[in-house]
Amino acid sequence: MRRQVVLFLLVLFISYVLGQVSYSIPEEMTKGSVVGNIAHDLGLDLNRLKSGKARVYTGAGVEYIGLNIERGVLLVQERIDREALCGETTPCALHFQLILENPMELFRVTVEITDINDNTPSFTNAEKRFEISESAVVGSKFVLEKAIDSDIGMNGLQKYTLTPTDNFLLKLENQADGNKKVEMVLQKPLDREKQEYISLLLTAIDGGEPQMSGTMQIFVNVLDVNDNAPTFAKPLYRAKILENSPKGTSITTVSASDKDIGSNGELSYLISPSKRLLYELFRIDSKSGEITLNGEIDYEKANIYQIDIEVVDSGGLSDSTKVIVDVIDINDNNPHINIVSKSESILEDSPPNTVIAMLSINDPDSENNGKVECNIDENIPFQNTNYIKWILYFSYRGRFGQRDRFSI
Repeated sequence: MRRQVVLFLLVLFISYVLGQVSYSIPEEMTKGSVVGNIAHDLGLDLNRLKSGKARVYTGAGVEYIGLNIERGVLLVQERIDREALCGETTPCALHFQLILENPMELFRVTVEITDINDNTPSFTNAEKRFEISESAVVGSKFVLEKAIDSDIGMNGLQKYTLTPTDNFLLKLENQADGNKKVEMVLQKPLDREKQEYISLLLTAIDGGEPQMSGTMQIFVNVLDVNDNAPTFAKPLYRAKILENSPKGTSITTVSASDKDIGSNGELSYLISPSKRLLYELFRIDSKSGEITLNGEIDYEKANIYQIDIEVVDSGGLSDSTKVIVDVIDINDNNPHINIVSKSESILEDSPPNTVIAMLSINDPDSENNGKVECNIDENIPFQNTNYIKWILYFSYRGRFGQRDRFSI
């Protein structure tokens, strides 16, 4: 979790925040669209905005929202894609500050980005092929690929349909991560002499207005005699891995068994292609079931991965399991110090609590690795009676004690 601390350096070193305001806008608004009248909502006069050189401060991030100082309103100035900005995280919000000078003031602003139905459910593969024995028993299950829809809530994926339903029915099973396991279940025995090939259509439908859908074609080649499906030893596996682990690091090994013998008992493991990112980050040995790291993982980007694993025997029968991989944070980020605003000089008779500088300190690491301790040197040197030089020491309280030092 990213931590950010905004400091106000006062003569007595105390916080000074005047207020905050929140707005909610849909994603993909056109540039120049009005977010809200911040001057009115904060009770500020337009002349105060101008005299105080009002500005938006977002730190090092993209400035999606800008300030029109003449009108006192916030405007969209960069395209906002909720899926690119927040992924599956909800709620999705932008956090920034409105800064004024003479006197120095700060207001916190939050803009929630709501979802619109701008993504169509889609499958990674256009088709799926099965080879199923005509002796497969009624009730045999066959794992299907899950569709991908980047939208959330009602705009996200809502249901599936499978047609025709002569031999197979669709079965959906809720999983721990809120998604659904998608399977087709044999409801009528197959007869290779009557029908050697079967074609079905799997459709994924979202709940937006209007509804959007995507399809995958399923082809079944009816074979002979494979009457036992493979079964995983566990329905759920858990593993841990340090962030920044090198490519090839072993994560865990899944295991399945099949009561059939010979070629019908030969098993092959694969990672479900329903999420492209997982398909790129992890690799599984098709024979041993060992899962290894195939890319770079960063705790600050994602602290948990849920991988769907399939096992298929040579007759086309299959089973699935889920592997949950927890990423362990290491102290691999230094704290950073940025100047929000500062005064070039102060009057010698300035009263206590006069704001002379505002600093922003952040550390992307989490928990104790992300805690920042800020210290000020008590032995303040005076170069003359009208000039005070402040020196701040910022020390990181983490595993390796990274530090950043800054002076004004």
